[in-house]
Amino acid sequence: MEIVIISSLVLAVIFLHRSVPALIYKLHVRQQFRKFVSKETFYHSVVSRHLKYYNRLNLEEQRKFLFRTFLFKKSRHFHYIEVQETAEMPILISAVAVQLTFGLEKYMLNYFNDIFVLRDDYHYGFYSRPFMGHVDQTGIYLSWDNFMKGISGQTPDCNVGLHEMGHALAYVNFITQTDEDRHFKKEFKNFSMVARPIFTAMQLGGKNLLGDYATTNYHEFWAVSVETFFENPVRFKHELPDLYKAMVQVLNQDPLNFACGKITIIMRNSLETELR
Repeated sequence: MEIVIISSLVLAVIFLHRSVPALIYKLHVRQQFRKFVSKETFYHSVVSRHLKYYNRLNLEEQRKFLFRTFLFKKSRHFHYIEVQETAEMPILISAVAVQLTFGLEKYMLNYFNDIFVLRDDYHYGFYSRPFMGHVDQTGIYLSWDNFMKGISGQTPDCNVGLHEMGHALAYVNFITQTDEDRHFKKEFKNFSMVARPIFTAMQLGGKNLLGDYATTNYHEFWAVSVETFFENPVRFKHELPDLYKAMVQVLNQDPLNFACGKITIIMRNSLETELR
């Protein structure tokens, strides 16, 4: 009898340990949603002017997208270096992060509390070449000039925002393991089964639309694949169909598969479900 009582108490403690934080988080999300509603129109005006991806979502998905953008922005410290801050900047940076992770359950990239916005190309460490952005343990760094060129389509197949958020997504899942998404980690193994031979062939001189920078190392191959997946999906799917399919699976979305104005999110999770 004592064993039964003790076992019941242990199970109760485990249940409370898991359920109480989840309940607190749900209450927090609902509270934040009430705050978000008053800002929704402004967020929509900013994001709809700049992100084609967002404009192809249906109304339900757009609201979910904006709310995730609101939560992402609210959880970050943005630092502006030699560039004048505007109200649009943190919203657009947050929106690009949400675009990348829109098919995932864990979308906050929680390890990175700080995002640094610089005016244009900058030098980092002992590297002689200038940087458009980078990610390290101190935060996510983006050059605003290059960021805007990327989301406006001025630099074909190059989107520094998506590129660096791609690095950040891999960083929190594989390096710090602080905000792991089970689906992403599981499917990344399948992605690598397709991607590694392509990466190796490129290092041996093979050419494809991903370009020479993708051969720098496997981290850059992944980040360039992210850029190309969103920026040039038609050519990507045509020239590297197996890799494109692997990207669809790992990010849990297909930017080419629109039905009645909706982007296909394979594992659909509505805003109502997140708030429930």
